[in-house]
Amino acid sequence: MIAQLPLHPNEETRANEGIMLRPRVSLKEYKLLDDSKILLVRQVGDGSIINRFDKTPSPVKQTNVICPHFLELKWAYGCPFDCAWCYLKGTFRFRPTKTKPVIKDYKKTGLHVREFLSKVDTPEILNTGEIADSLMWEGSNKSFSKFIIPMFEEQDRHKILFVSKSDNIKNLLEINPHNQVIASFSLNADNVAQRWERGAPSVHRRIEAGRKLSEAGYEVRIRIDPIVPVPDWKTHYTNLVDQIFTNFVPARITLGSLRGLQTTINGATDKSWQEYLKENSNWGKKVEFNTRYEIYATIIDLLKQKYSYKEFALCKETLAIWAKLGMDYKNIKCNCVW
Repeated sequence: MIAQLPLHPNEETRANEGIMLRPRVSLKEYKLLDDSKILLVRQVGDGSIINRFDKTPSPVKQTNVICPHFLELKWAYGCPFDCAWCYLKGTFRFRPTKTKPVIKDYKKTGLHVREFLSKVDTPEILNTGEIADSLMWEGSNKSFSKFIIPMFEEQDRHKILFVSKSDNIKNLLEINPHNQVIASFSLNADNVAQRWERGAPSVHRRIEAGRKLSEAGYEVRIRIDPIVPVPDWKTHYTNLVDQIFTNFVPARITLGSLRGLQTTINGATDKSWQEYLKENSNWGKKVEFNTRYEIYATIIDLLKQKYSYKEFALCKETLAIWAKLGMDYKNIKCNCVW
């Protein structure tokens, strides 16, 4: 079922003199991972700014990946970093700019966001980092954080999620209040990041950025993703976890292993990481099952036993892995959701 929230009568006028029409909010009934059904926002207007990520079907087969459907706030696309396995290289392969950072019209973005915030009652998290690095424009005179966060601070239902490998948090530290903001940093083991996440700030600098935001009162989440089973991976990823908790305690940690959609594999220049992909899923190729299980079990045991930490989940992982780990995917609390 698809429905639209009505416009007010005075909003039905035609656009003239360059004035944009206020977009309609479209709703759709979605089946959630716990099998319940709920009417949620499908998109706002043409969907170019706010749209629900719903590409993953309800899991049936053991090779189906688990991913709750979330809202994207597509304010820009591209990324200034050059991670070897970046899926944007496949997603934007036909764009003349490829993965070069491009921002959209802030006027349109603001119009769609304000309409969403004023019309939608069901609390949502809007992810600004699915097709762009959320902090990639912070060094410019058109800071996205300064533009968007004040809008969200005018209400207390919805939150905005920044997902980044950047450590450019100067503007975030200056913005108050920031009660409706979640900051999430993507991390990896040092040797993995140095080899395949070229151009991104060091893992130490990313963790330091997370620490500063956490101390400033932000909710800070961490993604350890993609985990790669390089030689002596246990030592490398144990060191990463220790490094995180030495600095601050994340509100949530999401774990994900190396994966590659065929479009990503085709678009990659450095293909050396592909030697670790051994099996198929409905979300591309993955690391071999038993290795993935051992990786997750090792890190989860470390989180539980050493740090008494339980706020973790898996990203784009199969039904079979969730089952073998004894985890309930129906109550998933991963990076992009409440």
